[in-house]
Amino acid sequence: MKEKDAVREERIHMEAIVDAYGPEEQAMGWYYYLDDKVSFPFAAECIAIDRRNTLELGEQVTVLRMTGGDICMQEMYVDISWKDKVLAVPLAQLSPLDADEDSIEAVGDWHYWVMQGYTF
Repeated sequence: MKEKDAVREERIHMEAIVDAYGPEEQAMGWYYYLDDKVSFPFAAECIAIDRRNTLELGEQVTVLRMTGGDICMQEMYVDISWKDKVLAVPLAQLSPLDADEDSIEAVGDWHYWVMQGYTF
């Protein structure tokens, strides 16, 4: 767990999960917050290993969009371009390289949420 960041906590509660009553509403709030604030596509680097895919630490990919559907009800996924395929990977596994300020902030908000151990 990371030290609390009051500014980030306030932004998350006022923009991402505002008026969310329960896990489903929080998941949907996060999905729409990220989909609205992040400018796609952008280059990203793999910063964590995840056994559900074969990305390697330091590997660079292009993040295309938020993954749609029910896949984002437990954690936030994004579609990436990887070896001539489109894969859905956890956003927490990636760090933006060339994204705009709003995108970096929003992805940072999600990373913070995950690092704090918060769940839906």
